[in-house]
Amino acid sequence: MPVSLDPDAAAVLNAFREAGRPPYETLSPAEARQLYLAGRVATNPEPPALASVQSLTISGPAGSIPARLYKPLKLREANGLSPCLVFFHGGGWVIGDLDSHDVVCRTLADEGELIVVSVDYRLAPEHRFPAAVDDAIAATTWISGNALSLGVDADQLFVGGDSAGGNLAAVVAINARTEGPKLAGQVLIYPATDFSMSHPSHSEPETSALLTHSVIRWFGDHYLNGADGIGDWQASPARMQNLSGLPPAFVLTAGADPLRDEGDEFAMRLGNAGVPVVYRTYPGQFHGFLTMGKLLLKAGEAMREIGNWLKAMG
Repeated sequence: MPVSLDPDAAAVLNAFREAGRPPYETLSPAEARQLYLAGRVATNPEPPALASVQSLTISGPAGSIPARLYKPLKLREANGLSPCLVFFHGGGWVIGDLDSHDVVCRTLADEGELIVVSVDYRLAPEHRFPAAVDDAIAATTWISGNALSLGVDADQLFVGGDSAGGNLAAVVAINARTEGPKLAGQVLIYPATDFSMSHPSHSEPETSALLTHSVIRWFGDHYLNGADGIGDWQASPARMQNLSGLPPAFVLTAGADPLRDEGDEFAMRLGNAGVPVVYRTYPGQFHGFLTMGKLLLKAGEAMREIGNWLKAMG
């Protein structure tokens, strides 16, 4: 479908192109991580003031998992316990970390008036699939099991993330259906749900400064263990045939995004399976726009929508 960018998104896209920023796939993973973090520093808005930010160490399947707990100034509480969003950062399972999404998590905590725990899961290619999945599941289980000491209401535990993080959140939600813990909801921000790259939006002209067709393949080559992983629902949650019984979902997509159609289809399938779904699309924005609140007005609007949904769910 034809994609027309909002004026501010078009200006950002042109600025990225004119800056001659090297494509991630031309870099080593370490170089790509540095470039990605520098980009977030340049495009993040001023973060809201919070009550506290605390480093955590979570017990994981292959050692300790670093995490960061955010408490906003206005925190919803009942009997000393608060709702909590377990957040998984984007970055194609190869780049991104606690710092790249620090402002995003501060903003989500502030807008949602809840605790946010950001999880620094293991990255590929040093740790290929399913290492990130294993860490995401372990972190969610640990937070639920330590809810009282963290001030978290275990009955109000959400998972969420952007892009690759949305993928992990969807996988954690499916896993929790049978393995626990009980989840109150899932926030899927332009999620990657199907490694087949077969949806029509993967064939459109590239209009994203952050996610091109070639870099998606680069991410997949680093993350997966060959083509066999494409059909595994823990890599491609869209391959899970039965989506019934999953927690309520907030699904957000961007118009100028190769992942648009798979996110749209996943939201539709969730709804058809009886899962309560709120679906929001930002047709004039590109993949990754939520991390660019300094430059894109719609980023703040989307954050408020997510926060309002989280408050309504609580």
